[in-house]
Amino acid sequence: MKLDISMFRYITKEEFRVLTAVEMGMRNHEHVPTVLVESIAKIHRGNTFKLLQNLLRNKLVAHDGQKYDGWRLTYHGYDFLALRALAARGAITAVGRRLGVGKESDVHFAQGADGELVALKLHRLGRISFRAIKEKRDYLKHRVHASWMYMAKLAAAKEFAYMKALADESFPVPTPIDQNRHAVVMSFVKAKPLFQLRHLNHPHQALERLMRLLVRLLRAGIVHGDFNEFNLMFDEEEKITLIDFPQIVACNHPNAEEFFDRDVKSIVDFFRKRMNIEVEQFPSFDEALADEREKAMPGGLKVEGVKHEDDALLLAAHEQSRTSGVPVAAEGADDDEDDEDEETHEGAAQREEVAETLEAQEGLQGLFAEGQQTLQEEEDLQELDSCEQALTAESLDFRPAPRTEAVEQAEEEDEGSSNESEASEAPGKVCISTGNRVRKKQSAKEARANLQKQQKKPKARANNSKCKDTRKAKAEIKEWLSG
Repeated sequence: MKLDISMFRYITKEEFRVLTAVEMGMRNHEHVPTVLVESIAKIHRGNTFKLLQNLLRNKLVAHDGQKYDGWRLTYHGYDFLALRALAARGAITAVGRRLGVGKESDVHFAQGADGELVALKLHRLGRISFRAIKEKRDYLKHRVHASWMYMAKLAAAKEFAYMKALADESFPVPTPIDQNRHAVVMSFVKAKPLFQLRHLNHPHQALERLMRLLVRLLRAGIVHGDFNEFNLMFDEEEKITLIDFPQIVACNHPNAEEFFDRDVKSIVDFFRKRMNIEVEQFPSFDEALADEREKAMPGGLKVEGVKHEDDALLLAAHEQSRTSGVPVAAEGADDDEDDEDEETHEGAAQREEVAETLEAQEGLQGLFAEGQQTLQEEEDLQELDSCEQALTAESLDFRPAPRTEAVEQAEEEDEGSSNESEASEAPGKVCISTGNRVRKKQSAKEARANLQKQQKKPKARANNSKCKDTRKAKAEIKEWLSG
């Protein structure tokens, strides 16, 4: 679902308090009862219900009254809670339009504390993919319920932790700034994804650097798991930036070799199809581990903030979605309106020119500023004026269409049929018909009484100004036709 922050400035502290109460209740409830929301928020019941209705009207929460009275957060509600926390910390001061859409996340333009352009990534994971995990695998252990928000939060926390660790080791990744719930704020990269590039100035050197990066990651003790043309950014100087880290696994993972071979195959296939380069020799898992040209990390990459159980659950969701062919989509899809043209991973090809956006920094909407719609209203008024001028400039032809013999014959048949229908009516009866439906039959006495009532009513006064305008228009048309 598209992020819409137009209502952000109008949400009160009490409403944010109720939103937080619903979020806390969803830790062990799929739908939070109103009584529990009231007890957590510590607000009077009548006021709590009123606030919930306002949030429901703005689609920040959803209500389920079929089984029992319960509430749950929607996309917008979870987005608003994350944005409020990030804005309070000073990580972002404004949010702009959507930059790109993937099958697992949305990326937006944002403005940092010093006015610099940053990227805001909102993870969109859901229950569709790990329904089968709850049936086949025992990853949840003592957890009875795991919502799509919990999965998205795990993905964001893992990405921020690995991005920070890789940046500390001088890997070519964006600089992490802040993270809250399912939102990650990172530095903006002035580059384009590899799949948007039709050619490279030095494709063989780029291929070599990509393979060296894969080997370097493995020597650091990790496998990216989704190393392909959609997650590799190239700038004008063909420098590489690696993004998207929720599927990273350690090199001692049981499927690490399979993931590494899949990453290598993705790059080999891309350069064969797009660049017409046949790669005959490429590194294998064992060769990359034994390659001493890249610096090895004895203790592995130091990552903080990711638990083993949470990482296993997240990886299981990704693998289940990959093997079953079901996208990792959030369950709140029914709350989606017309967005419902959600773009797929390939749909990210519609991203616009990043360099132009970096210079202009357009589309930023202030989270707290007012009057942001003035520019759009002026553009609408200008467009309306241009339409009116175009209409007045056109020459309108008021000449009646020529009457043919077929038209005259059809009119005579219609008159004859209407006369026959009137004559066929019983004497003393009036039939009021509208098309094929007969509304009511009334006697002549009733019709006469209704007619008398209508005649007794005072006549409506004519609008002289309208009559004058009509006569004037008729006279102008007559003169135009005669001339």
